[in-house]
Amino acid sequence: MTNGPGNPDRKGQAFLLLDRLVKRFGEVTAVDEVSLALPRGEIFALLGSSGCGKSTLLRMLAGFESPSSGRIVLEGEDITALRPHQRPINMMFQSYALFPHLSAWDNIAFGLRRHGWKREEVAARVERMLALVQLGPQARRKPHQLSGGQQQRVALARSLALEPRLLLLDEPLGALDRKLRAQTQFELQAIIREVGVTCLIVTHDQEEAMTLADRMAVMSAGRLLQVGTPRDVYEMPANRFVADFIGNINIFEGTLAEDHPDHCVVATPQGSIRVGHGITGIEGQAIAVAVRPEKVRLVAAGAPGAAPAAGNALPGRIAEAAYFGSHSGYRVELAGGMRLQVTVPNADRHGDALPAGAAVLACFDDDALVVLAD
Repeated sequence: MTNGPGNPDRKGQAFLLLDRLVKRFGEVTAVDEVSLALPRGEIFALLGSSGCGKSTLLRMLAGFESPSSGRIVLEGEDITALRPHQRPINMMFQSYALFPHLSAWDNIAFGLRRHGWKREEVAARVERMLALVQLGPQARRKPHQLSGGQQQRVALARSLALEPRLLLLDEPLGALDRKLRAQTQFELQAIIREVGVTCLIVTHDQEEAMTLADRMAVMSAGRLLQVGTPRDVYEMPANRFVADFIGNINIFEGTLAEDHPDHCVVATPQGSIRVGHGITGIEGQAIAVAVRPEKVRLVAAGAPGAAPAAGNALPGRIAEAAYFGSHSGYRVELAGGMRLQVTVPNADRHGDALPAGAAVLACFDDDALVVLAD
């Protein structure tokens, strides 16, 4: 059940439990019966497009919004009614919210001073946080004197300084350019793991979620559509929306022609497609099957041994071809006008690309396919 509680910790009790959370704004339901369980120390990513309810869910966890119904339980304690400052939770905002008139050192120290820490305790903790995020030399610089990546690390250090039991990150890398974001993903993950804090990340960036998280959830219209590891969500999407939302995918529409314990055959306008498992379906029922672009192989039609001995081979013609350095992308026009996306790694420096107009067979194994629910 994808919308139910997830993995408990080793004691059998979830570290963080969201129990049937609902948030309504008038007649609009922003979060709809969300249940989720996080074990201690997990990095969890909540992925969805703008307006899906993920930020509202995060704000309920932080205490900035009150649920219409449901509970939030942290380490066995119901914190649903607690005010933000009463919760052992810190949130890092997308804008970082650094004080522009304070140095990096003083930004990190701010929360510690507010909580009444002694001067020597503040100094020791700030120095430790600066070392953790590798910003010791920039300690006395103000935010405008820091790069975007450095500002992000100051905000993270400030969020971690009070040793929260739960860290919430709202689009943590959204303010960075693409290249810096890719570099910072691994740094951010390493820092969170070193501290050992349980972390929930909200993002619309698929690569960010899949790089950072132990598990992730895809959210739409206020509900969790699938919860699992990044590999599980990508390779075994629970339904059509998740398949289409995560990465690129080719979807074949057809009807069930044969169904056996070890395989089934789907009749499509592009040809018969064999799937490497049965589905216990009814012959003639409408069915959709999908394959990722990188799991398709292209071979020139008529080449010796072009058609595989097993699996699938659909005839088509190269409609579009593009070179991206690490890989080449193709769109292959199949019967019925469908254009199949294909990604081919450029493993051979001197390999020849297939030209537009070339007749090809699009080949893929029967175990590369996934049957999609609506």
